[in-house]
Amino acid sequence: MKICIIVDDYLPFSIKVAAKMMHELAVELKTRGHAVTVVTPATDIKNSYEISYLDDIRILRFKSGSIKNTGKIKRAINESLLSFKAWWSLKGLFLNEKQDLIIYYSPTIFWGALVRKLKKLWKAKSFLILRDFFPQWVVDNGMLKEKSIITQYFRFFEKINYNNADKIGIQSPANIRQFQKYHGMKYSIDLLYNWASDKPETNNDFPYRKKLGIENKTVFFYGGNIGHAQDMENILKLAKALLKYENAHFVLIGAGDEVELVKQRIKDYSLTNMNLLDPVDQVEFKKIISEFDIGLFSLHKNHTTHNFPGKVLGYMVQSMPILGCVNPGNDLKDVIEKANAGYVSISGDGETLLTNAISLLDSKNRKEKGLKSKKLLQEKFSISAACNTILKE
Repeated sequence: MKICIIVDDYLPFSIKVAAKMMHELAVELKTRGHAVTVVTPATDIKNSYEISYLDDIRILRFKSGSIKNTGKIKRAINESLLSFKAWWSLKGLFLNEKQDLIIYYSPTIFWGALVRKLKKLWKAKSFLILRDFFPQWVVDNGMLKEKSIITQYFRFFEKINYNNADKIGIQSPANIRQFQKYHGMKYSIDLLYNWASDKPETNNDFPYRKKLGIENKTVFFYGGNIGHAQDMENILKLAKALLKYENAHFVLIGAGDEVELVKQRIKDYSLTNMNLLDPVDQVEFKKIISEFDIGLFSLHKNHTTHNFPGKVLGYMVQSMPILGCVNPGNDLKDVIEKANAGYVSISGDGETLLTNAISLLDSKNRKEKGLKSKKLLQEKFSISAACNTILKE
């Protein structure tokens, strides 16, 4: 079968977990004998499109304005143009290369128009991997008003995105219930957990520990988006509370709209137990994560959607115990704690988060929960299971 994957971020130039996940999906599909083509935007190419290969996956990069780590207005405009620019740049290839299945990823919500054109052209089926209920989470967090013109603009494209999916894969049972609360039963949906390829990195040199002077510390590691949706204050206040524990240290790496907040709080709270590192590519990221002890994540308490952060799976690959906080009702808490793979508290409950963190300073407890973390990955979040869910449709 010929399969076209459409995603707004892809390896090797991205540091995002979504880019890594979609590449792992492409490689697994190719391993199963399918011909895979990836369509993705690029900001730094001279021509209207470029063709490249990564692990034998064919990648079509079309010229686009910046949609990552840029201002909100500029990002909204450039994302709005994604479908148009992809069609304009790649029309000749699309007309001559019929595909059987379209797999597209959201966020962004702006692929719907392109998918509609391609479905009609190729008479192909489509599967939407939906990881984020945008603009709902922005409304929930008070960043936009429900009846504002901007929200209605986003709702229009959200509807197009959903309407052109033959099947929508949603990442947790709680999210399925939430989606049906918003949209009723009009869409065909399936449970599709996030996934990761179980290929841990082995690292015996520990260059980052040596560079940062933390060879004998127990390191809490956070890697990924550093933005409003993550409410980084949860982690910053935890680090402040752990200052009196000399063996505890925090390493954060990533980009996003709360990076400056993190830098300021490190000064405000005198966080001598925290390092904030610049983003790196996925190859280097895997090397870094392999050096540290505990995987951190945080979600804003006002979310009504129930995300399973992709970074958590990266921690599981390295057999790291999980420590995090989620919005109320998020079933990631039950999944992790029932598997005894770590501790999850409700965002904003700093006391419980601190208690959980102190528990993981015990090496025996860390090792036990790290092993259970790896087992959970293998049982529920494998790339093979994700492929089976998509292809069965």
